Amino acid sequence: MAYKYTPSFFLLLFVTLFITSSYVIQAQARNLLDVTIPELPKPELPHLPEIPTLPKLEFPEIPKPELPTLPKPEFPEIPKPEFPPFPKAELPTLPKLEIPIIPKPELPTLSKPEIPQVPKKP
Repeated sequence: MAYKYTPSFFLLLFVTLFITSSYVIQAQARNLLDVTIPELPKPELPHLPEIPTLPKLEFPEIPKPELPTLPKPEFPEIPKPEFPPFPKAELPTLPKLEIPIIPKPELPTLSKPEIPQVPKKP
């Protein structure tokens, strides 16, 4: 009979361990936020020796080569070909469709209802 209740006991134990572990993680995170880090002194760089400047190099000017100009070629004009005109295609005319006119129905005229007069107070 005691064997039937052990799985529920293990389930209860697991749930309690899970809940308590979440509180511990949150507490550790809060402790990390509260910690202040001490400032470290900035290291000083040693003085570097000055580098001597080099003189600027002067290159001799090279003349640009000139390209010879070529004469433009002249092409003979090609005559445009003339095509005979095509005959226009005649389309057959379609007969006009006549839509029959439907007479509008006449609505009966209603007379205005008579509104009784409200008696006045004396």
